[in-house]
Amino acid sequence: MMSTEIDAPPNLSALYLKAAATGPLRRGGELPTTEYVRRDITVDPEHLAEYGRVCGFGLRDVLPATYPHVLSFGLSVRLMTDPGFPFPLVGLVHVANSITVHRPLLVTDVLTQRVRVADLRPHPKGRQLDVVTETSVEGEVVWRETSTYLRRGKPDESAPRAERAAEVEPGSATARWRVPADQGRRYAEVSGDKNPIHLRALTAKAFGFPRAIAHGMWTKARALAALEGRLPDSYAVDVDFVKPLLLPSTVEFTAHRDAGTFAVHSRSGKPHLVGRLH
Repeated sequence: MMSTEIDAPPNLSALYLKAAATGPLRRGGELPTTEYVRRDITVDPEHLAEYGRVCGFGLRDVLPATYPHVLSFGLSVRLMTDPGFPFPLVGLVHVANSITVHRPLLVTDVLTQRVRVADLRPHPKGRQLDVVTETSVEGEVVWRETSTYLRRGKPDESAPRAERAAEVEPGSATARWRVPADQGRRYAEVSGDKNPIHLRALTAKAFGFPRAIAHGMWTKARALAALEGRLPDSYAVDVDFVKPLLLPSTVEFTAHRDAGTFAVHSRSGKPHLVGRLH
């Protein structure tokens, strides 16, 4: 693994232009062995507060479990737009996300983040890979994330079918949320994830969606915000992004505390996200 130090957050606008220009040239192949490292990361309280407003978190000294994903997002995009990355960035589908919190991250912590890609493997609908991120404080890994992406392609019927993080019966909803049409744009501004499928119906239709869809990581964050105050200091939370959440929508949130499972689903019970705490 070759480590490359990055001194500042990557310019996402420039990276998106690069992704658009180089996407048609990417023909598959093996994953790069580059690891990007960024040190001395501090939290901007105003940005954190805006993230909390968009995702439903309260103001606390402890970072939401999903917040380091936003801090490392630029490194992930840079890695996936490098010449050695085999697939176009646009078209990758975020299908699952797993976060492990080893201890609470504080607003005052100075962070180091490392991002790499790993485990290119077959999927029944193409190929999938992981983006692995570690966040450290004073040399100790305190937060780890694996984001799994699918590159659709030739079906591989011999590929094992991934088990979902959980199977959740909707039951009696814990909460009902009205998700507005501009939710994708609001999250894009605070996260930097400006994939056109999330922004407006017109740009989403170009990729086969009838309307814009919510970011999967917003949906995960909103679910964890609904559990705020009930989470331990150390835990893991795994989710699968099952069905796109079209904007605007009214969705329901169901949590089964005894089983440690939760889901965001339509009022008819079709899941957008299913998750498990352990």
